[in-house]
This record gives sequence, structure tokens and C-alpha cells, in this order.
Amino acid sequence: MSRLHIKKLCVGISDIQHLQKLQLSMSTKDSSDQVLIGHRTRNTPRRMSQLLDGGSLYWVIGGFICARQLIMGSDRFTEENGKRQCLLWLNKDIVPTTPLRHRPFQGWRYLDAEDAPSDLNEENLSDQMPAEMARELKELGLL
Repeated sequence: MSRLHIKKLCVGISDIQHLQKLQLSMSTKDSSDQVLIGHRTRNTPRRMSQLLDGGSLYWVIGGFICARQLIMGSDRFTEENGKRQCLLWLNKDIVPTTPLRHRPFQGWRYLDAEDAPSDLNEENLSDQMPAEMARELKELGLL
């Protein structure tokens, strides 16, 4: 069985730094002083056990999948108004990925490992995209 991920639109976020700043402003710490990043979603993934086996949440920012965060766990709860919610616990580290154009969608969607973009680092930056494109994406804050 291959690794499973999810993808989600990052609405109202301009770039990876903006996402990180917002998440850290809403983070909490556990009893061991580890930073916890929670992301609330209405629907609980039915395939959560697969997601917890090394899966990540891939963020679509500005029409591109361009970052991911490892899914560390989840909690289900019911709000006072009776609506069920799921809280995904994410690693605080946001990993830039090779930008992959993606059209808008609602909610989240599963993402098979073979369809997920690779992590982006200085070593593979020049191999994966033209220098001009990399420069423009850096200027936009997507890299």
C-alpha cells in the first residue's frame, strides 16, 4: 500500500511565510513544550490510519501545490452547536515542494504519493525548473 496524503487550498494566504506566521500565532504547546499546529476541518478523513503512516498535508497557495506539513495526529470533537469537527495535528515545519499547478476545489482531497510533488531544496532547485521561473517564484514568496 502506497503512502497517502491530503491536499487543501490555503485560502487567504499569500505565501509560505504568511502561512507559517499565521500558524505560529495560533499554535499551542503540549506538556513537553513541543509546538503543536492544529488545522480544523469539518470532515474527518476515513483513511486516517494511512495518513498517520507518514502522510502530509499539501498546501495549495496561489494556484500551486507548493508546501507540505507532516500529519502527526488527529482529534475528533463536537462543537457546542452539535457540528462535528476534526483537528489535524501538523508538524510545525513547513517543507517547500516543487510547485505544481492546481485548480481550486472545496474542502480537502486525498493525494496519492506518486502524484505528490517532490520536496524542494537548493540541490534539486536547478534540476527541476528553469532559473527564471525559480527566481519569479522566490519573488512571489512561493519558494
